[in-house]
Amino acid sequence: MKSGVGLGSALHHTMCKTLNSVAMILASATPATVALTLCAAIAYAISATGTQHLRLPVLNTAVWVAWVLHGVTLFLGLWGSESRFGFAPALSMTAWLVGLVYAIEGHVYPNFQKPWATSALGSASVLLALIFPGAVLHANASPWLPLHFVLGISSYGLFGIAVVHAWLMTRAEARIRSAGDAQTGMPILTMERLTFRFVTVGFVLLSATLLAGLIFGNSLYGSGHGWQWNHKTIFAMLSWLTFAVLMIGRTRFGWRGRQAVRVLYAGSGLLLLAYVGSRFVMEVMLGRAL
Repeated sequence: MKSGVGLGSALHHTMCKTLNSVAMILASATPATVALTLCAAIAYAISATGTQHLRLPVLNTAVWVAWVLHGVTLFLGLWGSESRFGFAPALSMTAWLVGLVYAIEGHVYPNFQKPWATSALGSASVLLALIFPGAVLHANASPWLPLHFVLGISSYGLFGIAVVHAWLMTRAEARIRSAGDAQTGMPILTMERLTFRFVTVGFVLLSATLLAGLIFGNSLYGSGHGWQWNHKTIFAMLSWLTFAVLMIGRTRFGWRGRQAVRVLYAGSGLLLLAYVGSRFVMEVMLGRAL
């Protein structure tokens, strides 16, 4: 009984500490940042909820407006007067990259039905990054550190796009089997090729990110801590190995369909845990930076 009371007290203390931190962060945020964030979230929300009610040009405009405003907030957070980074900016940048790809695909394939969930993710992530902007980067960190982050998060974004494409592909195949409407505005084979092109480029970027962290870890972060075998590193390596198996399986054994999609989901889940999961636990649940 005492252990249950102690756990409840600890959770209450953690929640109060988190709420106080959130209040302090929102109070210190500039009006311009708050305004840009809210406008981006609203534009994303319009594109997410208006799929059945608004005309296609209006939806496409809303997507592009949201993407531009979202990009400005990311730039201010990473290259502003006080550079910060954490799990929420990482998710925000991932959603921004996903939004960019779908905006481009909507231009190339005008009838492509964009998943409303991607815009909803963009709206939620940009607000989350305002509430949890992450830790201030070390004063002696390398000027190349933001580029290192961009490489890593780009791999996140590409694998995220591949996951959404794989989900759309699986849904379309299921509708074909059930004699339903499988029209998505993009041929299934084209979607499959794009999915694994994203996986290939994401794997290359993930490899470059891990290699840069291994070789230049001390100079990048400027904190005297190089490569460490912690939770983040282990999950990142496991995800890299999973994607390597996927690439080999598709090239040598012709993996397709559900078998390939399951491996893609597993690798993406491990990659999500690697950075975003670790930073979430440290920043929100434990209240301190890595």
